[in-house]
Amino acid sequence: MSIPAQSDGAAKGAAKGATLTKDVAPGETLLKVTGLQKHFPIRKGLLQRQVGAVRAVDGIDFEVRAGETLGVVGESGCGKSTMGRLITRLLEPTAGKVEFEGRDITHLGVSGMRPMRRDVQMIFQDPYSSLNPRHTIGTIIGAPFKLQGVEPEGGVKKEVQRLLSVVGLNPEHYNRYPHEFSGGQRQRIGIARALALNPKLVVADEPVSALDVSIQAQVVNLLDDLQQELGLTYVIIAHDLSVVRHVSDRIAVMYLGKIVELADRESLYKAPMHPYTKALMSAVPIPDPRRRSAKSERILLKGDVPSPIAPPSGCRFHTRCWKATEICTKQEPPLIELKPGQQVACHHPENAEDQAPQDTVLLSAAKEAVELVAVGTAAELAAAEKASEAAVEETAVEETAVEKSAVEKSSDRPESTDK
Repeated sequence: MSIPAQSDGAAKGAAKGATLTKDVAPGETLLKVTGLQKHFPIRKGLLQRQVGAVRAVDGIDFEVRAGETLGVVGESGCGKSTMGRLITRLLEPTAGKVEFEGRDITHLGVSGMRPMRRDVQMIFQDPYSSLNPRHTIGTIIGAPFKLQGVEPEGGVKKEVQRLLSVVGLNPEHYNRYPHEFSGGQRQRIGIARALALNPKLVVADEPVSALDVSIQAQVVNLLDDLQQELGLTYVIIAHDLSVVRHVSDRIAVMYLGKIVELADRESLYKAPMHPYTKALMSAVPIPDPRRRSAKSERILLKGDVPSPIAPPSGCRFHTRCWKATEICTKQEPPLIELKPGQQVACHHPENAEDQAPQDTVLLSAAKEAVELVAVGTAAELAAAEKASEAAVEETAVEETAVEKSAVEKSSDRPESTDK
């Protein structure tokens, strides 16, 4: 798909009033996050005193290189969306540091962030609530030009219609309202709004989770095409492992406000090192019952995710992990690189050397988790074998019925007589 570059007038208008930042070459660090935290206070009583805090994001470190796609996965409530809003500065961090193109933007105010908004944009999860139902599509997509004081060459209307055609919509729908579009079309409108000022970094918060499967593929392919044509850098937040594998160069796995594993796509899917990542990979369903028996094991995690108000001590996954030992309850494992390009925070990682070989006594919770894994695997294999046998029996019955019907039809035919 050929996508025309932004007009000279739009580029000059976007540069007007912007703070000087160095251009980052592909492969260099565009975004750097260090010790990022976000705690939401819990207040009670008449005086609204703080009695606790929800630790949505509790100290994460990562980098995003120019031109790459970083995927972020994890269970619901692990802090993925909060992290996305922190790096786009839609939320104020409790602690930590966010650097964009080498500049600290952690505590920039509204006026300081206004020029940066041209380079950092966000695609929201819900295409129904992220568009103002009282505004036309032209007004919605043209809002960034108005807010930034940019006058594109040929006028705002012409530029908005060009953006509509870029994302695969009819430019003649300029005056329509959001309720006249489907979910997939609304998400395309949100993508067009995010790309209006030709940003360098786009944070997509589960951009396809609210869409049908057939539409998901179209939107994902659109994001890929736009990245190749415009040189965009993506941070894509999702819980669909197949989508993340298709679009990401590197993947960060989050659990209860922490990054537990960060690796390139091939390494993560071929040999996951953190037990939680291995459990996620094993949860991917296989539709064909005759192929389920070929699966190595299905890991069933015990219990629910602990509360982010009072997370467990040490490793936060030790309450559900089948490899947890005493050290896991006392010492939090650091996120370190155990293989080239693969970082993991675990005392007893998979597919790597044990970081605490002296501690071999499993916790009682870990012993129960091991038993649960064994029971789940046995039950799954038995169900697969039973389904396969049933399919074979059903096929045999159908073949017998067909043969019987053919014999009956041949016996009912009248005998021919020669005269």
